[in-house]
Amino acid sequence: MRGKTEAITRGALADFLRQRRDALSPEVVGLRAGLRRRAPGLRRDEVARLANMSTTYYERLEQGRGPQPSAAILGGLARALRLDPDERAYLHLLAGHAEPVVAAPAAAVDPRLLSVMRAMAATFPAFVTDDLGTVAAQNELYTRLFGRVAGRPRREGNLFWGWFASGRLRRSVLNPPEHQESIGRNFVAYLRVVVAKRGYDVAAAALVADLCAASEEFLRMWDEHRVSSSPFPVLSVLDDRVGRLDFEGALMVNSRLGQRLYSLHAVTGTPTQQRLTALIVGSSAR
Repeated sequence: MRGKTEAITRGALADFLRQRRDALSPEVVGLRAGLRRRAPGLRRDEVARLANMSTTYYERLEQGRGPQPSAAILGGLARALRLDPDERAYLHLLAGHAEPVVAAPAAAVDPRLLSVMRAMAATFPAFVTDDLGTVAAQNELYTRLFGRVAGRPRREGNLFWGWFASGRLRRSVLNPPEHQESIGRNFVAYLRVVVAKRGYDVAAAALVADLCAASEEFLRMWDEHRVSSSPFPVLSVLDDRVGRLDFEGALMVNSRLGQRLYSLHAVTGTPTQQRLTALIVGSSAR
């Protein structure tokens, strides 16, 4: 069954490459159309040259006989064939790779995530980070509870740094030590997955190296090599104005930009939501 699935995927990849090659005119990539072309699209040798690979290797991919292409090979093909983000993601999927992350311009946050985050301001603390945990935006309720994090210099605006290195995120945490250990381990396991999806690139490697150097706890947990797709267990914090707040996290992801919207929701059966409402009303009255 597995062999049949692989054959179907190879066939789909081969057909996708052929279709995209046939649809791309030479003029778009800076080549002359000429008078001796049998079809309007590019020739295989032209795609291979643009993608910086041998013609033989590319021909094998179009015939469904080549080895699994690497992420670097796929990047070259995406550039050569002028693929848009959806087509690039689909190419990686057919080749058995994770969808590539497209870095957002500095200070650019997905407007849809921003809209949802702001709409939560009357009920839930929420914030947006990049895939490595650097906070890019936060709503008013999050700011009232935890202060301004977005825009802090260097690593100070990073979620993982705030937990393991500076300790800023742990100062008001009420969870017992063993539960904090579990929260930290979950953070590290989640970061493991993110770093792997990024292909251990320079930015990801630098963050991990800095965290390992700054925190023995992080280093110990990193060496355990656990993985998790969910970063947030239940978190309890103490607010001087309204008392104990118990949260469970929810997550929305823009996988193409690598941005995450985290929201903290009141645990059912606790007075957290009423206390958040009191905090909002009290702040509005001042």
